[in-house]
Amino acid sequence: MQVPDKVVPVFLKKMVGLLPTKPPAWLLVNTLNQLLKKQILLADMSLLAGRKFRIVVADLGLNLCFSATEERFVVADAVAMVDLCLSANTADFLKMLLRQEDPDTLFFNRRLIIEGDTELGLVVKNLLDSIDWSTIPVMKSLVG
Repeated sequence: MQVPDKVVPVFLKKMVGLLPTKPPAWLLVNTLNQLLKKQILLADMSLLAGRKFRIVVADLGLNLCFSATEERFVVADAVAMVDLCLSANTADFLKMLLRQEDPDTLFFNRRLIIEGDTELGLVVKNLLDSIDWSTIPVMKSLVG
């Protein structure tokens, strides 16, 4: 399935902006923890422990804040300072996850914004690149 280059309509961004941010962050954190548990996400948690992250889905106005411990990811309150912030539109995040676009290409085309600790950003990029998405049932239907 090819992801189209569409930005979410403005009315949807306004609706999402009215919703609490914790439920989507909780969903992200639980997904990451399940990937860890099933050894699909082969993260060296010692490299991520104590770090604060923000994922910004710009066209939805969605900010997902979380942090990591030595064992798992946890939802975090929105804070001004994070160690790493990744920002892109919905379509670009999907293209990255489905491997239709390389994160480096998105970055150099200014469609993926990476702010904060560049070394940590490289660790996270390599971690995402290492995931075999074909082992995840919901992703199989999107990739295949």
